[in-house]
Amino acid sequence: MNRFLRVLGSALLLACLILGLATPGSAAKEQVTINVYNWGQYISDGTDGYIDVNAEFEKETGIKVNYITFDSNETMYTKLKTGGSSYDVIIPSDYMIARLIEEDMLLPLNYDNIPNAEYVMPAYRGMAHDPQDTYSIPYTWGCTGIIYNTKYVDEADVGSWDLLWNEKYSGKILMFDNPRDAFGVAEFYLGYDLNTTNEQELQACAELLKKQKPLVQDYFMDQMYSALEHEEAWIGVYYAGDFIQMQWENEALAFCFPREGFNLFVDSLCIPKSCQNKDAAEAYINFLCRPDICGQNLDYLGYSAPIEGATEYMDEEMAANPIAYPDEATLARGRAFLNLPAKTNQKMDSLWLEVKTGGSSNKTLIYGLIIAAVIVILLVVLMVTRKNKLKKRRSMYQK
Repeated sequence: MNRFLRVLGSALLLACLILGLATPGSAAKEQVTINVYNWGQYISDGTDGYIDVNAEFEKETGIKVNYITFDSNETMYTKLKTGGSSYDVIIPSDYMIARLIEEDMLLPLNYDNIPNAEYVMPAYRGMAHDPQDTYSIPYTWGCTGIIYNTKYVDEADVGSWDLLWNEKYSGKILMFDNPRDAFGVAEFYLGYDLNTTNEQELQACAELLKKQKPLVQDYFMDQMYSALEHEEAWIGVYYAGDFIQMQWENEALAFCFPREGFNLFVDSLCIPKSCQNKDAAEAYINFLCRPDICGQNLDYLGYSAPIEGATEYMDEEMAANPIAYPDEATLARGRAFLNLPAKTNQKMDSLWLEVKTGGSSNKTLIYGLIIAAVIVILLVVLMVTRKNKLKKRRSMYQK
């Protein structure tokens, strides 16, 4: 009897627990998670006492951030285009935003959920890549240029893109590892329009990049940090904001805005069509647009702020840094990338493959593979023929 009562009591207790968990008022809220797809080393993560942006957002909102990185606009585009992964917030550059809009890959923003968009500076509203600001809100802006080590590079050689073709520094030069930026460098050097669609000009750029290849130690993106900081290379072409971070680690590094011109870019916050949590994604965008968050974030990143009042939350030296905030005369040499026609993108990609693989559009490799395949087929045919002959001989002897 006592045993029966104990069992009955345990059953009643279990039933009460189950009912309690099922009661709406006591049900635990399911945590919302957003997938953020951003450039590598492009958000303050708490290093050296700076703000941990994602951790602060999670603390304030209860929304978890799953943070994934890419190393170029083209890598990000391919990932979105091929599918298989869902992202709630992405941070592409201007020309890529225009391409994503053109291909109907972005969702329009609900500004009711992004009141901090009011802090975006007028200069960064209604830009060419998104004239109505329907799909994007600026995250940072910046410039490309040449990073060089003053211990090894003669100042007399600095000032032009030609430094990247100077044989004196053969084997110590690093180049962009993406076609748009690499061709942009060649276009500036040759005096072409940064957004040329002329195939002869693109071919000339490819020939110039092929000529540079024997001097290049490697083609890098985020790996540029380590190689330049540790003086494995002396010259690299990269982004001004990243230079500022590199210089903290190696004071011998300096930055040059080439006289021929340079890319002036804006990276923006967007929501791709793969988004699963749009309201939470817009809460994240709104958080990053807050002047105090933007200021503390970019104080660490070294990139330039498109948000009013953000510099008030930065170190005074950073807010006045001439690399992050160049003067008007320097900025006048900056040019923005525009979205190119699909035909031009394909041509550039094909020419870039030629540059990276040795200059023959892979024809030699293809012909070699065809010949190898033919040889293998012939060997297989000979082996089968020989085997069949042996079988016939054996059957004759058995008879």
